[in-house]
Amino acid sequence: MTKEFMDKLLDSGEGYTIEYKENTNELSKSVFETVCAFSNRYGGHILLGVKEIERDGHKVGEVVGVDKDKIYDMKRNFIDVVNNTNKFNPTLYLELEEFNYDEKTILWTYVPATSQLCFCNKKVYDRNGDADQNVTSKTIRMGEIISRKSADYYESRVLPYVEESDLKMELMDKVRKFAQANNSVHPWKTMSDMDIMRSAGLYVENKNTGERGFTLAAVLLLGKPEVIKSCMPYYRVDAIYRVENVDRYDDRLIIEDNLIEAYDKLIEFCIKHMDDRFVLDKDLRVDARSWIVREVVANLLIHRDYSNAYPARLVIEKSMLWTENWSKSRFNGKLDFNTYVPYPKNPLIANFFVNIGRADTLGSGFRNLNKYTKLYSNSEPELVEGDVFKTKIPLIKTTYSDYLSEKNMRYDYLSEVDIPEYRNNQKISREMFESIYKKYSYNKTVISNMDKIFKEIDEGQVFGSSDIVSILGCARSTAAELLRRLREMGVVVEVKGQGKGKCRFVYVGEVR
Repeated sequence: MTKEFMDKLLDSGEGYTIEYKENTNELSKSVFETVCAFSNRYGGHILLGVKEIERDGHKVGEVVGVDKDKIYDMKRNFIDVVNNTNKFNPTLYLELEEFNYDEKTILWTYVPATSQLCFCNKKVYDRNGDADQNVTSKTIRMGEIISRKSADYYESRVLPYVEESDLKMELMDKVRKFAQANNSVHPWKTMSDMDIMRSAGLYVENKNTGERGFTLAAVLLLGKPEVIKSCMPYYRVDAIYRVENVDRYDDRLIIEDNLIEAYDKLIEFCIKHMDDRFVLDKDLRVDARSWIVREVVANLLIHRDYSNAYPARLVIEKSMLWTENWSKSRFNGKLDFNTYVPYPKNPLIANFFVNIGRADTLGSGFRNLNKYTKLYSNSEPELVEGDVFKTKIPLIKTTYSDYLSEKNMRYDYLSEVDIPEYRNNQKISREMFESIYKKYSYNKTVISNMDKIFKEIDEGQVFGSSDIVSILGCARSTAAELLRRLREMGVVVEVKGQGKGKCRFVYVGEVR
């Protein structure tokens, strides 16, 4: 959530997809009625600590803020209720997030539309403008909701002849462990296999038609290969590694297993063929590769349109990891990380993956992918919506040497005798230095220290960790880490014959 997008939500006023709640100390029951109504209509944003006012003839949201001493209890209560099978059917894996707005706290959540009819306290609510309406006894309205959902979500089709023996129910113990690891008090921990299936919407009983059975989502998530093939003969995921043999491939994996097992195999394939780089996030080492792979694989499996035979593909090349899958697109074009509003393609499958910790709530995974791709390769991922959804993750790290290469220039490690011929050249400019480090997600302290080093070191001056200690007054370990980062950026070059780890800043137009 960005400040710009929050401003947009506040300026739009309440409607089909936006609801303000003034709740400052506790959750009102109307919050959960709105959750149910959004689930049954288009989905939407709920903002707590906001009241509706009229401004310049238009209704907008005014931030009053949530009592900070009550935030924990409100967040805990929200999670408990939406995961309580006696309160919600199907249960929803949602949580409230905090957003600091002008020194006041807003609690917000995005509620996705679900592929099943949603009940709150055994009642059905539908969104009509800015109101939540109880339509439980209105047969026509109930039918409209069911018809709308059936048309939108292929995964919710009931397969009446699929039996429990057609599924790999032995995976349910694994599912419980994953869910408990993700949430120590997860309700699935104590549920029976079939209770979990009902809670997740994988086994349904339609009270209107009398239809009951496992859904297509259940078969995709837990089905045996032969059962999946009988229901969807075209189902498969193609994973390719293509670096040396660019005309064909160096390694290939064709997966026809259920989504839980397919996820593990795709993760293993990517880890096998991608570099594990040393990456720091605010001075802590993080496994950026695993974060990227997790989000890419989950996105490929969760958001594919399974009604279409177009195969899902994951391809690793020298410079890029890319995927493609058929999609129910809402528009065509590149997704904007700042304004993107997530739309669930397969909410039953997505909700199941979120519950077992293999995906994040809608929107969070998108932000994680952007963050860790920048850390991994100093570049942004590209996600393009259309009939075929495409994800592109750059794998090659951009440094100053790449900047020189684009201009047919290069530099090599220099010996002591080489230095004088470059004495009259100009040190890399401030503008170039800033343009390079901005591609790295370094914190303000690191950047400030780099600036001081850049300012104090003269052209052609050979320096090392001890010089950085003198400039900054920092610990030697901090100085060594800063020097490593400058090397990583490609803005300093090692100088041989001057002692271990000695460097200097590169020159503009430096050519060997």
